[in-house]
Amino acid sequence: MDEELPDSVKKCLDILEENVEILANLEYDLDDEKEDELTPDMELHNLYDMSEDVAESAKLKRAESNFARRQSEDSL
Repeated sequence: MDEELPDSVKKCLDILEENVEILANLEYDLDDEKEDELTPDMELHNLYDMSEDVAESAKLKRAESNFARRQSEDSL
């Protein structure tokens, strides 16, 4: 049946196969975040540090996503 599929569909299937693990990891991370506990009575500087960490994490995730998108566009 693979021989009947156009090349563009085959490339899309290859990209999906490569990204299944990434999607599974995202699902695991989301489930893991649900179990995070709040820490009461945090100091202001701790909250500030945490907000910086979250912002940096978001930037890294966005960069990874953009990189993966560019790679998938280049492979087509």
